Amino acid sequence: MEQKTFRKKIQVEADTSFLYRTIASLEKDDQIRQFYVAMGNIEETHARKLHEKYLPSGTPFALPRPSFRARMLAGIARTFGYNYVTGLLMDVEKSISSAVVRKKSAEGQPILGNEDRHVNILKSIGQLSGEKVRKIEGSHRSVGGNALRAAVLGANDGLVSNLSLVMGVAGATRGGHEVLIAGVAGLLAGSFSMALGEWISVKSSKELYDRQIEIETEEIENNPEEEKEEIILLYKAKGLSETDATDLAEKVFSDKENAKAVLIKEELGLDPEETKYSPMEAASASFLLFITGAVIPVFPFFFVYGERGILISILISTAALFLIGAAITLITGKSFFRSGIRQVLFGLAAAAITFGIGKLIGVAISG
Repeated sequence: MEQKTFRKKIQVEADTSFLYRTIASLEKDDQIRQFYVAMGNIEETHARKLHEKYLPSGTPFALPRPSFRARMLAGIARTFGYNYVTGLLMDVEKSISSAVVRKKSAEGQPILGNEDRHVNILKSIGQLSGEKVRKIEGSHRSVGGNALRAAVLGANDGLVSNLSLVMGVAGATRGGHEVLIAGVAGLLAGSFSMALGEWISVKSSKELYDRQIEIETEEIENNPEEEKEEIILLYKAKGLSETDATDLAEKVFSDKENAKAVLIKEELGLDPEETKYSPMEAASASFLLFITGAVIPVFPFFFVYGERGILISILISTAALFLIGAAITLITGKSFFRSGIRQVLFGLAAAAITFGIGKLIGVAISG
């Protein structure tokens, strides 16, 4: 194995171990905390085995320091709660599992069925009951970073769209007062549009969820035996024996509220956590995130105009594009620098195209 590939694999194991232990330090429930501690220890063992396999015998082992990305994610977990991080860990485990399966298939090795055991371990926490189930399931379903992803992409939408608009008008007017008017109008129009779209999305989802819950509740009340049979079939489809599936279904239906929660999750595939978001809160967040990005390219034109205003706008927008691209690596795990540069190139390309079109329109009008 090349040194670069080896170091990358070791770093992934070190970062994953570090994040599991960070989550464990934030978890108040002893049983759940021990689970995360154990997962952290397993990842360190993986790193140690890689070290023993690919480095000369006798080379002292030391787990690498957490990467910048891992430390940033740990900071997010400590500040906003570890729901922002656990989904990313699930994505990492799935990625590792898929890579192992592909490698074995390419080399003609047998697939033993335990390649995705870490993914299954994380999923198996759903076998716990009560609040622990809701707590962990909510954590694992969230991130891949949904909130983090929404924040980054919301700001990116505002920045790129308004930068393109501002540069288009600047090209037509040579950076005149019209740029400020157009930039502020674009900022407000985009923000309100994003907020309304988010409100409608969350509101309609919530209404659909509530209706499905109502129907499921009625079925439990009117046809409990049929619903129990459905749960038995679902458990059997997951690999449980007839006896185990029946016993588990009996346990579930011993409490009506628990039965409703299980049916909602297993039969409808709905996550109760997703209905807790207020449409107004979602709309407000979308509005603020978009406006945060959109204000950047127009901001210089509050103070200067002409070529100087255009130059300053491009410079600060370039810096913001790079930071947003770099922030995306918290989700993707890719190269900090490469992602930032890619975002800059795409954003400036869009701005250049609209500036050129604006220039042509300005010449046509003045001519």
